[in-house]
Amino acid sequence: MSDFERPAQDGTVPGETARLDAEVSRLFEQRNGPTTELAGQADAVAAACHAMAVRFHRGGKLVVFGAGGPSADAQHVAVEFVHPVIVGKRALPAISLTTDVATVTGIAEREGVAAIFAHQIRFLADPADIALGISVDGHSASVLAGLEAAAELGLLTIALAGGHSGPIMNSKAVDHLLVADSSDPRVVKELHVTLYHLLWELVHVFFEQPGVLSPGVVT
Repeated sequence: MSDFERPAQDGTVPGETARLDAEVSRLFEQRNGPTTELAGQADAVAAACHAMAVRFHRGGKLVVFGAGGPSADAQHVAVEFVHPVIVGKRALPAISLTTDVATVTGIAEREGVAAIFAHQIRFLADPADIALGISVDGHSASVLAGLEAAAELGLLTIALAGGHSGPIMNSKAVDHLLVADSSDPRVVKELHVTLYHLLWELVHVFFEQPGVLSPGVVT
């Protein structure tokens, strides 16, 4: 091994360090474009949040669902609305349709996996509610069916999707579509976390601004 290739005092090899630095830079760059594109959806995010705040103001609740990894996101969203991490913020009613294993597996066995959310929505949701479906690639059949069932009942429907196409993105059942524009599921996941934190924060901003939730803000 030449002196140039000998490990430094911290144990790293100079050539390897350069390669690692380049890889880290590449990974950050991979996220820059989708993050910038997400910022370009500011008006769509604000519109979705205002619509959500109006529904909450009128007594509605948030119903959240997603399959696979997004099932955990659904739970994350629900708990943040019900038990705000920021002390002093208003608690708002929300449920996740991914937590009842007995119900989910029972529906899946009898009616098929695609029905696991739609069936619950028909029996647990009210027209005044909000349905938030989360899909990494926009192709989740169960999420799409849930959004369609919600739309049929009159719920406000919001979809967090990822990738560049998919039936969820083209569905007329979706009132507000917010997209993480990346084909990498890891990047989509990261941006979805950002998105639903924005939804939470801006809903509370609307509640704190007198007059924007006509006929008045609930106190």
